[in-house]
Amino acid sequence: MSKPNINHDLCIGCGTCESICPKVFKVQEDGKSHVIAEDCGDCNCQEAVDSCPVSAISLQ
Repeated sequence: MSKPNINHDLCIGCGTCESICPKVFKVQEDGKSHVIAEDCGDCNCQEAVDSCPVSAISLQ
């Protein structure tokens, strides 16, 4: 299974990933999104990857 990864140098903290997969991504106090769970489970992490406006998310 692919695990989500965020390039924090690219992340602008827009929150799109969190709105798509709130159990996996969370924008934290530093203004960047962070992976809070490695299992996408019932959400679609690929949709989060495709929707990121700065291509900061990848699946590894």
